[in-house]
Amino acid sequence: MTAVPQGVDPDGGPPLSIPLRHFVAALGFLLAGSALGVADAFGVASGLARLAHVHLLLVGFVCLTIAGAMTQFVPVWSGRTLHSRRLARVQLWLLVVGLVGFVAGLLTGRPVVLPAFGGLLLAGFWTLAYNVGRTLDRPLDVTERHFAAALAFFVVLTALGVALATGFVRPIFGGALPRSAVVGAHVTLAVFGAVLTTVFGALYQLVPMFGQTDLDGLDRRLQRIETVVYPLGVAVLAFGRLLANAPLARVGAGLLLAGVLAFLVVLGRRLHDARADSTPMLVRYTLLAPALLVWLLVALPAWLRDPLASTARFGAPGTVHLLAMVFVLVLVGTLYHVVPFLVWVHRYSDRLGLEAVPMIDDLYDDRLATADLVLVAGGGACLVAGEWAGWEPAVRLGGVGLALGFAVVAANLSLVVWRHAPEALRRGPAVTAGGE
Repeated sequence: MTAVPQGVDPDGGPPLSIPLRHFVAALGFLLAGSALGVADAFGVASGLARLAHVHLLLVGFVCLTIAGAMTQFVPVWSGRTLHSRRLARVQLWLLVVGLVGFVAGLLTGRPVVLPAFGGLLLAGFWTLAYNVGRTLDRPLDVTERHFAAALAFFVVLTALGVALATGFVRPIFGGALPRSAVVGAHVTLAVFGAVLTTVFGALYQLVPMFGQTDLDGLDRRLQRIETVVYPLGVAVLAFGRLLANAPLARVGAGLLLAGVLAFLVVLGRRLHDARADSTPMLVRYTLLAPALLVWLLVALPAWLRDPLASTARFGAPGTVHLLAMVFVLVLVGTLYHVVPFLVWVHRYSDRLGLEAVPMIDDLYDDRLATADLVLVAGGGACLVAGEWAGWEPAVRLGGVGLALGFAVVAANLSLVVWRHAPEALRRGPAVTAGGE
């Protein structure tokens, strides 16, 4: 059973409704994105379905989960009060409305609306960057440095995204700056900059905390190396792709992959030394390590050969879903602790010692957690294998398995909120003059 980790003061975070609404919205986008992916695989989706599918999952599920987690835990880890609760609420509305409108424009073939809704997404992520950036404590620890770098990547990638959205309406690319180069830089900053940098920073905190283990001297040396070379590699790779400069992009790719390798060594050592009981979170963290290692091994020769190729934007050709599984395993595993943890703290922590209360891991259904793990891991493996083998039935079967697994995840976590969250949470707190 999991108890509240030592050194974590959840009272430093915002009201419970703010992060939970981010997470609930993210789960909704996860279901929509996985359903659209299955529809596209069977050839029944319309418009720019693949682009809509990517944005629903990457922006809607991954980035919205990151936004909720940063809003909740940066104040907790930094020992500071969130700069503005109002801005945290505003960012959620901007991101949700912006993404819904953007995806609707893609699916209905109305590109004229894309710049406006892309602008709302930019405003939402810039609000997140300002609000969390103002909250970060100085000097920054290793997790906070990763978060600060990720926020900087969010600012730049959304500016490129709005430019790409505008390019659907009027020709603004060509000559020295082709659209494909901007897409390459945008993808690099989004996937490897904003998302994977956040993942690394969070896992440096979460794996030792919940695995009940400590970093040793070798871990800290590798951590210092990764903290420098990985964000630098992302920036150089993105800039090289933007300029269509293969040697520069190749240097960036080498630095990025060196950072990934250093992180994997630290992660593997901490998971090996973990003393805590197995939980859905730690099981998924354990699975992501070999998945990320396989991605690194196949990405290395592809990026050294041609880091500018459109088929190599995510690594080696055919590895986009392998990399996506890394994000899914991290975020789903984290949500399996974060959502019950937040609900437990606000519902049961003040009753501890006075009456019998459930533990954090008692709030979700173990059978559903096992079922979704089998469906997500099995479906993801089938999808990746089908892509590599070029066998379409396996790709479709894997996509269906993933979609079903995501539905079970959403149902299990939604039941936690429905059964255990206080009624005041469902209504949401009133915004008062002192709500900042």
